[in-house]
Amino acid sequence: MFQSRIFIPVAAGVAFLALALFIGSGRNFAFDRSLVLLFREAGNPSVPIGPAWLREAMRDITAFGSFVGLGLMTIAASLTLWLCRHRPLALGLILTVLSATLVSTGLKIWIGRDRPDIVEHAALTFTASFPSGHAFLSAATLLSIAGFVGLAARRDDITRLCVILAWVMLVVIGVSRVYLGVHWPTDVIGGWCLGIAWAGLAVAVLGRRMAQAEARAAKSPASVAGLPRS
Repeated sequence: MFQSRIFIPVAAGVAFLALALFIGSGRNFAFDRSLVLLFREAGNPSVPIGPAWLREAMRDITAFGSFVGLGLMTIAASLTLWLCRHRPLALGLILTVLSATLVSTGLKIWIGRDRPDIVEHAALTFTASFPSGHAFLSAATLLSIAGFVGLAARRDDITRLCVILAWVMLVVIGVSRVYLGVHWPTDVIGGWCLGIAWAGLAVAVLGRRMAQAEARAAKSPASVAGLPRS
C-alpha cells in the first residue's frame, strides 16, 4: 500500500526532472506554440478566443492560483485543522506549502525560461516561465490540503471529495495560464508534475507520520484520563 502511494509522486517527479532538463538545455516542444495559438482568434493572436466574459472568468480563475489565493486557502485549512486539534497536521500543511513556494521561486530563477512572445499577455507577469508557479503551487497546495484534511477526517468519502475538488481547481487554473498567454503548455505540465510529486510525498511521508503521532497521543493514558500530558 505504501509503495502504491509513493509510485505516483515519484513518477511525476521523474517526469518533471526530464522536462526541466530538456527545457533547461534550450530546446522547445513544437506543440507549445500550436496550443498557445489555439486559444487565440485566427489572424489576430492578440485576442483570446471567446466572448469578453470568458476572458474575465479566466482572469478570475487564474487568481485562485496566485500567492494570495492559495495563501488564503492554506490559512483557512490550517486554522481548521488546528481548531479541530490536528495541530501536527496543520503545521505540516503550512511547512509543505511554504517550502513549495521557495522551491518554485528558486527553479524559475535557475531555469530562466522566457514567457511566450507570440501572443499578447492577458495578465501581468513578474517572473520566469518554467515551471508555472500557478500550476505547481496550486497542485502542491490543493492536493496537500486534500490529503491532510483526509488524514484528519479518516473518512474515504471526504478524502475523495477533497481530492476531486482539488483536481478540478488545479486543472482549470493551469488551463487559464495558457489561455491568457502567460505560459507555454509545458510550463503548466511541468508545474503539475512537480506539484503532484510534492504533495504526494508530503502526504505519504510527512502527513501520515503526523497522523500516526496524533493517534498515539490520543491513546496515551493522560489523554484518556483528560489530564494534561507532561
